[in-house]
Amino acid sequence: MIIIKFKTLNMKLQSAYILASAMIIMAFASSCKKDLLKTNTDPNSVSVDVFDPNNLLTTTQLFYTGSTDNGIEIEETELQGAGCYIQHFASLSGYYFGDKYLLSYGGWGSYFDHAYTNQVKYAVDMYTTTTGKAQYKNLHQMARIMKALVFERITDIYGDVPYFNAGKAYISKTYFPAYDKQQAIYTDLLKEVSQAVDSLDDKADKPTGDLYFSGQDDQIAKWKRFGNSLLLRMAMRLTKVDPATAKTYVTKVIGKTMASNDDNAIVPHGTDQVTINKAWRGLGLDGDIALSGQLSKTFIDFLKNNGDPRLPVLAVVDSTSSSNAVDQVGLPNGYDLGNTKYGIINYKGPNGETYLGHLNLYSRPSPIIFNATAPTFVLTYAESELLLADANKRWGIGTSAEAHYNNGVLAAITELTAYGAAGTISDSDAQSYLDNNPYDDSKGLEMINTQYWACNLFNEFEAWSNYRRTGFPVLNPVTYPGSQSPGAIPRRMAYSTVDKQVNTANYNVAVANLTGGDKITSRIWWDMK
Repeated sequence: MIIIKFKTLNMKLQSAYILASAMIIMAFASSCKKDLLKTNTDPNSVSVDVFDPNNLLTTTQLFYTGSTDNGIEIEETELQGAGCYIQHFASLSGYYFGDKYLLSYGGWGSYFDHAYTNQVKYAVDMYTTTTGKAQYKNLHQMARIMKALVFERITDIYGDVPYFNAGKAYISKTYFPAYDKQQAIYTDLLKEVSQAVDSLDDKADKPTGDLYFSGQDDQIAKWKRFGNSLLLRMAMRLTKVDPATAKTYVTKVIGKTMASNDDNAIVPHGTDQVTINKAWRGLGLDGDIALSGQLSKTFIDFLKNNGDPRLPVLAVVDSTSSSNAVDQVGLPNGYDLGNTKYGIINYKGPNGETYLGHLNLYSRPSPIIFNATAPTFVLTYAESELLLADANKRWGIGTSAEAHYNNGVLAAITELTAYGAAGTISDSDAQSYLDNNPYDDSKGLEMINTQYWACNLFNEFEAWSNYRRTGFPVLNPVTYPGSQSPGAIPRRMAYSTVDKQVNTANYNVAVANLTGGDKITSRIWWDMK
């Protein structure tokens, strides 16, 4: 009995000892955890609670002009693809697949691959981060507008694309989003931008990360005009497939779009690695354009034949460094360096001369517009006025088509002052050009949309989209062995082969919904005849 009590006492003492020891260990562990957290916390890191989403606005705007991959998608899909489709550019090199409509899975899909990992990622993050936060009321509306700007371009290039669940891998672990119908995408884009513009508040926050209008007293007012101009552009995309909806939204923005070149949405660029537009500047005057790509004969002839004062600003002949109109010679599309009938050696110039493929005899982009600090035009007053001219010609809404046409042409010429003093064209020279090329209502839509094409050099996706919508300017498609769209301007880019491999099921559904399959001849929803 005594032994038993002794054992019981020892057990109690042991239990007390264990309990006390455990408490000491827990206290020590807690202290170690605090020290460990302190030791392993980066004092320079920023948590989600204190991160400034204004930075996401800057990032989205900058990446819209070119990705972190040296803007390769702009070089490939836009310049070498759409820029040649629309005959702003031409090349003897097969690398410029758009010149002869050649097979190029990498070039076709490059924009898809890079836009989602850069633009979409940050636009959706900005939208999500600012949702429901009063201190970011205006920034959230700008996020909605930027998100629409980004997705409009993607869907215009490819048709049905991931939209509603895109960019949500981190947010909701949606790694393989479905491809949404373009009609549903456009319906939502129009709704989002319309609501965003109506919700912008002059008395709310003034976002500081804005590359377009930051620091300007009327920043919010400019965003309203920018948003309404984007809404106008998106609405006009539907003129072939849904004119009633197009007219409804255009009517909504009459008198509320950009009012002058002061409203232009432009991304400035510096020579540093943060703000430089690597997309165009990465090619450089000693790079890809000088070696392989020149300005198209179609574009140069249009400027020369109409006495356009933009010609010496936009183009120069490399062999003479001359910007004089008489020296400008555009490279014809559809030729190569071979010795067949498609060889440039068999091409005769306007006076019968043979150029023998010497690219330095052809016009290329002027160093005035093609340098490291040249700005990127995102959306302009000239574009919005020409779109309003188109709308008035179709439906008689707004001011006269002639008045909008005149405003658009003058603005497109004088907006080049953004390139600096060397790009400045006087108001009187612009007016002289307009006087010599007056609006003719009998050819209204052709004149309006040809000028729209002319003012969108370096905004090749937009020029190509508007061509597909209107059929203007009148272009002569090329024929060439191996062409994927012989004798016809391509209607879209084929999807990314990367997404085909990793998002196979959703890709297959999207292709099945395309009339004609995943080809550059297939028409997207708003481009249906």
